[in-house]
Amino acid sequence: MVNRRAVVTGASTGIGEATVRALRAQGWDVVGVARREQRLTALAEETGASAIACDLTDQAAVDALIEELRRSGPVHALVQVAGGARGTDSVEEGSVADWQWMYDANVLATQRLVAGILPLLRKAASSDGHADTVFVTSTAAQTPYPGGAGYNAAKAAEGMLVKVLRQELNGEPIRVVEIAPGMVHTEEFTLNRLGGDSVAAEAVYAGVDEPLLAEDVADVIAYALSAPRRVNLDLVTMRPVAQSAQHLLARGPLHVRTDVD
Repeated sequence: MVNRRAVVTGASTGIGEATVRALRAQGWDVVGVARREQRLTALAEETGASAIACDLTDQAAVDALIEELRRSGPVHALVQVAGGARGTDSVEEGSVADWQWMYDANVLATQRLVAGILPLLRKAASSDGHADTVFVTSTAAQTPYPGGAGYNAAKAAEGMLVKVLRQELNGEPIRVVEIAPGMVHTEEFTLNRLGGDSVAAEAVYAGVDEPLLAEDVADVIAYALSAPRRVNLDLVTMRPVAQSAQHLLARGPLHVRTDVD
C-alpha cells in the first residue's frame, strides 16, 4: 500500500477519524478532510496523516481542496464519510432549514466532491491500475421511520447518487462501494442530531448490548479498499446484533432463549 493515497472526509470525529487510523495502520498515505482544523491537525500529528480543512457545503472551499490535492500528489481513493442528521421532527412539523442542511451536507456535498475528484482518480487509475470510491450512507437510506423523514430522504438520495455513479463508471477501473451502517455509537452523531442534548443522545443507546463502533465501520472500509481489485462491494449493510432491523432493537443483555427445543 506504500504510495497509495486516500482522501477521507469527516475525519475530525467518528467513522471518518477511525478510518484515517485504520488506513494509516495499513500503510496508506491519508489526507483527512473536515471543517475543524484543530482536531484535524491533532489527528495528523498522532497518525502521520495529512490534513486539509474544508467545508464541503461550500463550492469555493471544495475547489480549493481539489486544487491542493492535485498539487500535492496522486489520489487513489476517496472515502466520503462526511454528512449528518439534524432533528427528529415529523414531516408535518419538519424544519425546512434542517432538511436543507441535511440535503446540502449529504447529497450536494457528495456530488461536488465526486465531480472535483474524479479526474484525479482517473489519473491514478491510469498509472496504477485502479482507483476506489467508498461512500458511507446509512440504513436510514433503506428503511423509513417516524421522525426520520429528512434524514431518510437525504441518505436515500445519496445512496441513489452512488448507485448511478457505479453505472456511469462502468468500464472504468474505479470501484464504487457503499457502506450502510445501522446503529453506531459515536461521539457526536446523535448528539448533533438532537441539538446537543447529551441526556437524550445517550438514551438512544441505553440498554443496547454492544452497538457498532466507528472502528467496526472503518474495518469494513479498509477491507473494501484492500480487497482484490476484481472485487467490488456494491452495498454492505451492517448493524449490531441487537438491531435485527431498522425498527427492531433489543435493549438489555443478549441471551439464548430457553423456551424452545
